[in-house]
Amino acid sequence: MVVISSVTTATDAKGVFVPLSERMIRFRDASRVRGANPPPNLAMKSFAEAFFGRHAGRPYWERYARSIGHALEQKPVVLLDDEQLVGMFYQNGPNRPHEGDSGRRFTPYSVDMRLPRRLKKAGIKLYFDHGPWPGHIGWDWAIVLREGVEGLIKRLRNGLLNARDMRGRRFYRGAIILWESVLRWNDQHVAALEAKAGLSTGTERERLSRLAERCRHVPRKPARSFREAVQAFYFQHLAVMFENPYGGNGPGRLDYFLWPYLEHDLAAGVITESEAKDLVDELMIRLHERIQPLDGWVEAIMVGGTHPDGSSSLNPLSYMIVESIAALDQTHPAVYVRMSRNDPKAFQDLVVRYLLYGRNRAQIYNEEASLAAIKGSGVPATDAAMYMAGGCMEICVQGMACDMNCTGIMNTAKTLELVANGGVDLLTGARRIPVSRTLAEYHDFEDLYAEFANELSREFAEFVRALDVGSECFARWRPCYLLSSLIGDCIARGREQQDGGARYHDYGFAPLAITAAADALHAIRCAVYEDGFVSGAELLAPMRVNYDGHEQLRQRLSRIPRFGAEDSGADAMANRVMQTVCALAKSAKNRFGGSLKPMIFTFVWGPGASRELGARADGQKAGARIGHGMTPQNLAMENGITSAINSCVSLDYSVVSGGVTTMWDVAEELARPVVYGGLLNRYLDGGGMIFQGNTTRVEELERARKNPEQYPNLIVRVGGFSARFVSLDPVLQEEIVTRHRHRK
Repeated sequence: MVVISSVTTATDAKGVFVPLSERMIRFRDASRVRGANPPPNLAMKSFAEAFFGRHAGRPYWERYARSIGHALEQKPVVLLDDEQLVGMFYQNGPNRPHEGDSGRRFTPYSVDMRLPRRLKKAGIKLYFDHGPWPGHIGWDWAIVLREGVEGLIKRLRNGLLNARDMRGRRFYRGAIILWESVLRWNDQHVAALEAKAGLSTGTERERLSRLAERCRHVPRKPARSFREAVQAFYFQHLAVMFENPYGGNGPGRLDYFLWPYLEHDLAAGVITESEAKDLVDELMIRLHERIQPLDGWVEAIMVGGTHPDGSSSLNPLSYMIVESIAALDQTHPAVYVRMSRNDPKAFQDLVVRYLLYGRNRAQIYNEEASLAAIKGSGVPATDAAMYMAGGCMEICVQGMACDMNCTGIMNTAKTLELVANGGVDLLTGARRIPVSRTLAEYHDFEDLYAEFANELSREFAEFVRALDVGSECFARWRPCYLLSSLIGDCIARGREQQDGGARYHDYGFAPLAITAAADALHAIRCAVYEDGFVSGAELLAPMRVNYDGHEQLRQRLSRIPRFGAEDSGADAMANRVMQTVCALAKSAKNRFGGSLKPMIFTFVWGPGASRELGARADGQKAGARIGHGMTPQNLAMENGITSAINSCVSLDYSVVSGGVTTMWDVAEELARPVVYGGLLNRYLDGGGMIFQGNTTRVEELERARKNPEQYPNLIVRVGGFSARFVSLDPVLQEEIVTRHRHRK
């Protein structure tokens, strides 16, 4: 698929991307200063004043909505020099109304306070972290572009007139209250622009007057131009993120929704490509400034992909957005690519340049593999085409899903360990699950595997019970009126998105260490049940003492092939475990008929998940490092990256509707367009799903650890997000430095 003719090396990336204009260089530099020194965030204070003051006597739903609206309207108007977009607030400090606040006044209304008590009352107890965590979705903000806020309010008023019950009336009224607050906040910006224009002269007065006129029209009315569409998108993004200040919420298909406006304006001659590029650059810079210190926050933009009719939606704005973020030295927003084997060579070349020279920020989705998995979960093709990354990598359908798309993690290898050891933790000796048989007592491998699958099924059922409780708490105590009114089918149903309004009510979760569990199971099958060189009891005893005094056995177990070495048996086991996890998760139905949705990625949880593991049946000692997503473990990749990729693409990912990531860190000799392009080609053509990695030299990372002040902007791919290396926890720094670095 990818053919690269460039001979640019990884150490010479000058001129690879379209440079910033002089105006944008000035704007970027000033933005960095502002983002590093944001003003105090008084959102919680303003919310509390309204919640316990002027609105204290109202019903909870109305009290909450009006207090959010009040806090938004108290946000100061920020006007910036030489800006072409209007609006700013900073996502720093306390900003989530009464969530996580331990103050006594908020305790009766706090989801964080109520949830543990409700779980305990229901008798729900799991050994792993089960959330729920809200966020990690995108909404259909194009409604605001097409209809304007006034048009949206009109739809809500019609819904209110025809509401079938009190819950519906509360939803419509809450949304109307908040969208009217958004318009009043926008009017404050118009007034400030007009006042400043009245004190200005010449070109500055003209600029401010144009901005005031633009903001008088959008987001109140439908957008008529690219400039108005970008302004309308940006202002609604600030408003919805104010109501829902959660990492992982993001713009999604920015190029898809904005391109028709730019296409029209370019044809009409009302904007030039360079002017459009400047506006895109400013948008990227402003999105970063708002959350500059929060590298793990992740607001993802998706470019490329397809229309609902299956045709390519790739357009010139797709190129422009990639060029923009690649030329900027910043961690936000995350720009990810939906890449098809049918994309033009020019775009394929740009994607490879982005991977190699984009400061380790690229993440590539295989369009064909992703669509197959989403449709395989029962989502119609027309909806599946609108998928995006909800944060780090979590696939969701934009504007149609509830915001529990990333609700927790579980350690698949830990479950296997507990099953093998009679439900007892190898590290602590504590009983963690209701399983009594040990590895010595299973009649054959299928008996063991069935117990493993039964335990996963039990855990998933309890997981869903816990998340249902969380969903009920969110719907009751954290209604999302702005967000829900931009989620299908909330307006039609008259329901908030956690109250049954969203078209797809699935709970996304991350099953960690699947490849570690698979390697251990393959070793057990080979060593105990096929070759028979050790019994179950003779294998379990050394594992209980972390192989102390059993080095010869450990070495023999370590020589059993692992997933990633192109061994058919090991690869088949990895596929089987992945299929089992996904099938059992899909069968665990929640209160609205949705499922657990596996998203196989690792984020920052790798070191912690590794530390909680005891010795493993494949010869690895306690605490040995697990792989990222479905990336093979380090020890399995000694045959080279081609073998590792071949193992990965041998799996059937059509069952993983939430996405599957792999991490490919390469040394300098592979970090060249012709080589890396070929690797990406093999991965995508073979059916891999999500590709990411690092190209920074290990030596440079080591220097940054020793002298962090000299490397403030060295960006690395952590796992689902990119961050400034020196800002990371030392444990994560160590994990990145010691990952398998492919040299062949």
